[in-house]
Amino acid sequence: MSRPSSRSALYRLIEAGQLAHKALLVPLLEKGLEPGDDAILFVLGRAGTTEADLAEEIGLPAEALASRLARLGERDLITRQAVGPELIPGVALTERGLRIRNGLVEHWAQLEEALLGELKNKQRKKLSTTLKRFTDLLRF
Repeated sequence: MSRPSSRSALYRLIEAGQLAHKALLVPLLEKGLEPGDDAILFVLGRAGTTEADLAEEIGLPAEALASRLARLGERDLITRQAVGPELIPGVALTERGLRIRNGLVEHWAQLEEALLGELKNKQRKKLSTTLKRFTDLLRF
């Protein structure tokens, strides 16, 4: 059996993933945020939600989410407010939180364009489908 080559597609995929992950962390760390805070900001950027719904959507236990929300609240990124037609207690982004979220979204879009910029729409869709199939195969 030959050893893995640095020219293999899998090696390049791993390398690109690691570098993309580092690049996505840069604006978070610059703003004093932690990895995973972006997921909360992205979800809340769509609309305010309850803590239970937010925990379910991002896959965090309620206790872990509570400490993150407290920290984000101290940084004036989120606020507690009633959400939905039933006015259930929930959380939403502040103006500052929305500005930071939009900056993170823009950074994400720039990295995505660097990856896919040379591909046509059909090729982008095919690559996305192939990567989804591959990640589904690797899930246990």
